[in-house]
Amino acid sequence: MESVTIVLVLLLAVVVSGAISRMLPFTVPKPLVQIALGAAIGLAADWRVALEPELFFFLFLPPLLFLDGWRIPKDELFKDISTVVELALGLVILTVVGMGLFIHWMIPAMPLAVAFALAAVVSPTDPIAVSAIAARVPIPKRMMHILEGESLLNDASGLVCLRFAVAAALTGTFSAYNAALNFLWVAFGGLAIGIAVTMAVTWVKFRVSRRFGEDVGSQILVSLLIPFGSYLLAEHFHCSGILAAVAAGVTMSFAEISRQALPATRMRRNSVWDMIQFTANGIIFVLLGEQLPAILHGATETVEQTGHHHAGWLAIYVLAITLGLAALRFMWVWVSLRLTLLRRRTRDDDSKSPEWRLVAAMSFAGVRGAITLAGVLTLPLVAADGAPFPARDLAIFLAAGVIVTSLIIASIGLPLLLRGLQMPSDHSAQAQEDAARVAAAEAAICEIERVQHELAAGRPDADVYAAAGARIMDLYRDRIESRSQQGAAAEAARREGSIERELRLAGLRAERAAIFRSTRERNLGSETANRLVRELDLLEARYRS
Repeated sequence: MESVTIVLVLLLAVVVSGAISRMLPFTVPKPLVQIALGAAIGLAADWRVALEPELFFFLFLPPLLFLDGWRIPKDELFKDISTVVELALGLVILTVVGMGLFIHWMIPAMPLAVAFALAAVVSPTDPIAVSAIAARVPIPKRMMHILEGESLLNDASGLVCLRFAVAAALTGTFSAYNAALNFLWVAFGGLAIGIAVTMAVTWVKFRVSRRFGEDVGSQILVSLLIPFGSYLLAEHFHCSGILAAVAAGVTMSFAEISRQALPATRMRRNSVWDMIQFTANGIIFVLLGEQLPAILHGATETVEQTGHHHAGWLAIYVLAITLGLAALRFMWVWVSLRLTLLRRRTRDDDSKSPEWRLVAAMSFAGVRGAITLAGVLTLPLVAADGAPFPARDLAIFLAAGVIVTSLIIASIGLPLLLRGLQMPSDHSAQAQEDAARVAAAEAAICEIERVQHELAAGRPDADVYAAAGARIMDLYRDRIESRSQQGAAAEAARREGSIERELRLAGLRAERAAIFRSTRERNLGSETANRLVRELDLLEARYRS
């Protein structure tokens, strides 16, 4: 019962953190609130959560990385793929090597392999924490897409580097040649397994559903099992389970396009995955806070591992690592944006440098979060000879300190930098959306005409079918007309559409209030009321999307 109680308390803390973050009169990132709640739990409770590294890694990382790969906008990612790759791969390698050497130089008592492992776990960024920080200040969509793509790839690359660093720490040897060969097997094997598992599962699922019908609950459960199955199979063949989960998520988005699920399946599945993402990220930060009292209590013993005797040195180390990461990121982001994102085709434009606020915002957005914490907690408890893993507590303390410090710094600086910041415009996005809506409306009109003629053929009341079809097709023709305009007329049409959406939402709220009032007055049965409210909820979700 104690384990069940711990899980329930953690879930309650995640729920309460969301309420507290909304109640505060000033912007505080939800992860910081969750860390504070976890720390309060750790101080007040008599029990402690004993985290088994492999189990923690398996429970939290595969579903989170799978969902990142599944939901990331693929087209937007490919438009800035060069920038994303430079940030996700080049910056990670630079961070692991540069910060690893810096940490070992700063803390000679920490073995070089462990310093590289610490640098590897602090290299991944967390876009969810950035979204929480920027909740009250709009963040440019293009910047968010770049940050999401960077996070997706650097999660995998950073954790793969962590795997090699831990192996070197356990064995005491490192061969660049063997590491390169092993990396190719680990990386490409993991990617191939993730792709193969997802394609096979979705193909079987599609065949079974097409022949015997689709069960919504089973479809959702299958989507939950795919990341864990990909991870376990990849680890069985000594490949990267992390890359397998990422590849499975990316493949899932493409598989869904060709093998469509029922609308009810997609809507309910999205809700389930939203809940899993919210819960898993929240629990990770609450667990970090719950571990902090014990980590701080052992600060005296931890600082002795560095050769000092005052706990203040730990704060100095955390600040130094955070500033080092920020400096590396600022320089790399400037070079990357200079070469790719903001590069112009004309010679005059080529001489221009990226706006400093854009570089600073991208640098501040390099917040460390759930993946860093999950990675550092997977450090082995004991070395190969049975002795305690060297400097494990110190690495966990420094990683936790970097997470908290980066969140605090970003929560102060990022909203200031984001206010009024403009990314290079992408005019093709709105044009693509308008063209897609027009094409979809034209296809709908053709299909309605065909079905209308089929239903009305040989019937005496054919005019009723014609009238019903005309009413529906008029709605599609209005969409075609509004989306086919350009310039000022297009802007006026979009403004009119925004006004119409607000009026529709006001009407839906009034309808819902009237239904609830009728239900309370016993003028409407609960079953009918639930069905009507669900219809209104779906309409409101459509207009708010």
